[in-house]
Amino acid sequence: MNTYELVAPCHFGLEAVLKREIYDLGYEITSVEDGKVTFEGDAEAICRANINLRTAERILLKVGQFRACTFTELFDNVADLNWEDYIPEDGKFWVTKANSVNSKLFSSSDIQSIVKKAIVERLKRKYHVNWFQEQGCDYPIRVMIMKDIVTICLDTTGDSLHKRGYRPAAGKAPISETLAAALIKLTPWNKDRIFIDPFCGSGTFPIEAAMMAANIAPGMNRSFTAENWQNIIPKQEWYMAMEEANDNINMEIDTDIQGFDLDENVVRIARQNAKNAGVDKLIHFQARDVRNLSHPKKYGFIITNPPYGERLEEKEALPALYSALGRQFANLDAWSAYVITSYEDIEKYFGRKADKNRKIYNGMLKTYFYSFLGPKPPKRKDMENKNGDKR
Repeated sequence: MNTYELVAPCHFGLEAVLKREIYDLGYEITSVEDGKVTFEGDAEAICRANINLRTAERILLKVGQFRACTFTELFDNVADLNWEDYIPEDGKFWVTKANSVNSKLFSSSDIQSIVKKAIVERLKRKYHVNWFQEQGCDYPIRVMIMKDIVTICLDTTGDSLHKRGYRPAAGKAPISETLAAALIKLTPWNKDRIFIDPFCGSGTFPIEAAMMAANIAPGMNRSFTAENWQNIIPKQEWYMAMEEANDNINMEIDTDIQGFDLDENVVRIARQNAKNAGVDKLIHFQARDVRNLSHPKKYGFIITNPPYGERLEEKEALPALYSALGRQFANLDAWSAYVITSYEDIEKYFGRKADKNRKIYNGMLKTYFYSFLGPKPPKRKDMENKNGDKR
């Protein structure tokens, strides 16, 4: 079976999280750059990566990489690639996106046009035809140029991997599923610990946490462009990858995952989204004001995406909102809180300085992921010794 270089784009600053995911799937990392991780894998890897990776935006199959400073160099280098190994004679192909950073070639529309023409010329020679009907399967192409180095790939995914299939409707200021999963993975939370999102909106944080707890692969309820590429990936590979993911699910678990929101209508949407994801029985959703946030147990986690106040009328309400969150957090026993927000006065009104923060782009908006750390729970052996249990 052929081995490919596969490129997995992700949110800037979260490459290390995705790198760990890819390692856990059993694949070799070849490079880590801003906003992407490249790894080696075969046809099976394309299937398993699409179905299982929680923090990647898509999986790209690298066709070639070269230097180009002129459109002539771009055309010639693209035409030299073995496109006939990837695109059949009836394949429908187009350049779905081209981006350029710090490069002499910067016009996206011109790059797209030149690349398409070069591929056409290559395939005309190889298939001995002058016209392509393009009535077969889709083979979307993506071009990335960084400092004059061109990377050209086939997009195996189609719709971005954040589209899990469970969230047809989102509440206000939604956070993407891939970003939510990555932020959860930046914390020490695991399925045995309490999880509360007091601003749950459409339920993304609690749902992603519940899917992790039950080991439900994020791509199980959607389709992928490469499912139709039988010239590259035998259909059996998709069946086997899906069967593996299904076998890994464990719903026989006890969880304490909760999502609150002030808006009853939004909570109804969150419940439906959780049902769509198959985790509704693992999450308790409730219409509740943050001022009523409480929990009797120790060592829980708040992980949340509260309002940012991007509109002026909303901004006026933020001091009271973040103050309420800080007060209720202070009343919890030995908890930790993780908050993503663009609100610069969060620490002032939360009532304490964050132990650390990390810059994250939520879409085009610059935000920070603030960590307010509580004490770690005692290890099981320490608890046994304390209780006099030497077994």
